[in-house]
Amino acid sequence: MLRCALMAPSSKRTNPWEFIVVRDEAKLRQMAGCRTYGSQMFDTAMAGIVVALDTSLSDAWMADGAIAAEHLLLAAEEQGLGACWCHVYCREASEELIKRLCDIPEDKTVLCVISLGYKDEERKDYDLAKLKYEKIHNEKY
Repeated sequence: MLRCALMAPSSKRTNPWEFIVVRDEAKLRQMAGCRTYGSQMFDTAMAGIVVALDTSLSDAWMADGAIAAEHLLLAAEEQGLGACWCHVYCREASEELIKRLCDIPEDKTVLCVISLGYKDEERKDYDLAKLKYEKIHNEKY
């Protein structure tokens, strides 16, 4: 999964990301409280991956980090794991908590944390007939 994330494209190949793998149960449980909503999955997660970025390397750091995080999510699915993005950048006190828990330097920015575990439910497949094909445009809007 991490190799997949390291191969994600980035602006001018700056690769501004750093990944912190968290397996410590106490840290994961604390991470569950980093947001009022949307972080509770860390209560039962077997691991988490923090996506931190050096914003000085590129003005496209947020897109670069999002692409790398999406690579992690797709790789987790490929390996039969459940994974969920928890956005922490500019959210409540989330970023500061994650930085403190993982000893992340102040000059790094935390975009998100990916929770990892085994799925306790399966989502229904998309109903292809209900996809909003009108959102696809050819040649012009």
